[in-house]
Amino acid sequence: MNINILGMRVDVTDYAAAAEKISGWARAGAGRYVCVANVHMVMEAYDSAEFQAVVNQADLVVPDGMPLVWCMRLKGVEGQGRVYGPQLTLRVLERAADEGIAVGLLGGEAQVLEALKDRLKERFQGLKVVFAHSPPFRPLSAEEEKRIVEGVRSSGARLLFIGLGCPRQERWMAEHLGRVPAVMLGVGAAFDFLAGHKRQAPRWMQGAGLEWLFRLIQEPRRLWRRYLVQNPRFIALNAAEWLGIIHPR
Repeated sequence: MNINILGMRVDVTDYAAAAEKISGWARAGAGRYVCVANVHMVMEAYDSAEFQAVVNQADLVVPDGMPLVWCMRLKGVEGQGRVYGPQLTLRVLERAADEGIAVGLLGGEAQVLEALKDRLKERFQGLKVVFAHSPPFRPLSAEEEKRIVEGVRSSGARLLFIGLGCPRQERWMAEHLGRVPAVMLGVGAAFDFLAGHKRQAPRWMQGAGLEWLFRLIQEPRRLWRRYLVQNPRFIALNAAEWLGIIHPR
């Protein structure tokens, strides 16, 4: 079952169901991709039919942001909870360590990636991190893309966590579906949080839907437009849909 939020699909799921589905695909050696959805992603999809198709064609779209959870509840999904990207990452990694599933990491700054690898290996005994690559923050050449794909394939990774940021990571996953024999998860800022490079919002702010404010205070120059422009647009558009002024795509 899934819910349409401003034309973008979000699946009804929870941590346990999502982690089970993802690890099952990985054990089978399937090429799939998973989107971790928040308001930013919904608005990117609303403004771009091409990107909306990228998300709607994903194998799983989980509700990472509390505003999406609230929308789902308003649309009849009782008890829907948040599936927070960093926490889902840890749940899937725990299963990977227990089941011997090889893991890859793509994205983030080089020092963040090294810190992340160290922390994950300390936390999950037996976790096999067989691939880690920090690409440059620019469009990649065809040769660079080819080397990444070859690196993932030769490593034997069956889970590939991607921290390139939205919408770049979602487009990368869609473009490489069928070329990368792994379950790809676009987890955005989870690399920075789990590596200890950036602080996560307190739990009470996360539960109240105020994580955006915490992040805006930390990175105002980078995030001001995402939160001060797109968040009000999200609220206004959902209100207009609720009132019947506009209709879901």
